[in-house]
Amino acid sequence: MGEDKKITGKKNILLCIASIFIFCVLLFPLYWIVVTSLKTETEIFQIPPTFWPEVLNLKSYAAQVETGDFNMFQSFGNSFLISIGATLVAVVLAVPASYGIAKYHFRGKKLMLLGFLVTQMLPVAVLLTPMFIMFRNMHVYNTPWAAILADATIGIPFSVLILKNYFASIPGELEEAACIDGCNRFTAFLRVLIPVAKPGVMVCAIFSFLYAWGDLAYGMTFILDQQKRPITAGIFNFMGQYGTKWSYLTAFAVVTILPVALIFIFMQKYIISGITSGAVKG
Repeated sequence: MGEDKKITGKKNILLCIASIFIFCVLLFPLYWIVVTSLKTETEIFQIPPTFWPEVLNLKSYAAQVETGDFNMFQSFGNSFLISIGATLVAVVLAVPASYGIAKYHFRGKKLMLLGFLVTQMLPVAVLLTPMFIMFRNMHVYNTPWAAILADATIGIPFSVLILKNYFASIPGELEEAACIDGCNRFTAFLRVLIPVAKPGVMVCAIFSFLYAWGDLAYGMTFILDQQKRPITAGIFNFMGQYGTKWSYLTAFAVVTILPVALIFIFMQKYIISGITSGAVKG
């Protein structure tokens, strides 16, 4: 009864074909971006379209590193600073918050969880005005701190909802055993519960980083100086009043998503194990 059923025969072949088809459909936009970045502007608008560049154009990639108003390397550094800062803020605040929600019973607990859930559903445009007023009064407007704090508001609710299940699934006997060995509740939390919940913490850190890396609205709204803006804001450097340099724009997109692709390639083990492990208990 508990054994997994093996799919064989024609059904297996049909499912494989369907999986390959869905895989190709999902990856085709990414393939088209890469191919477009290697074409000339003339070939991009050619009809019928070509599925591989007839003339290989690498000028669009060379333009990314040229000196000018937009500096690719500086923007990369800005994005890393903002993403890492938002990740640290989200994890440091979400880990103890999720532990408290999972292990303690208090009035308004369900309402608090509902608040975290609703926060994730709010569109970014609704939050821009109140955040702008807050950051201006805090004197962090037009600084990386504004983008860091804004991006952390995306990572914190997600991290709390994920880690809550982790801490809830950890047996209370582990914490009691640590207290018997001489730990108080705080040291038991640091030395026992956090290491056990490490896969969940890794997942929350990765997703918080990716949220902050891909953010455009907060970086454009709360940072005015081009030299301080993240790399996603550089997309507007290739969109002019009279046209768009599509080869440059798609090359910029390829360079921008490269760190995200590397994170998914090298961290997919932690992402999959973290998400599945946290689903043991709600």
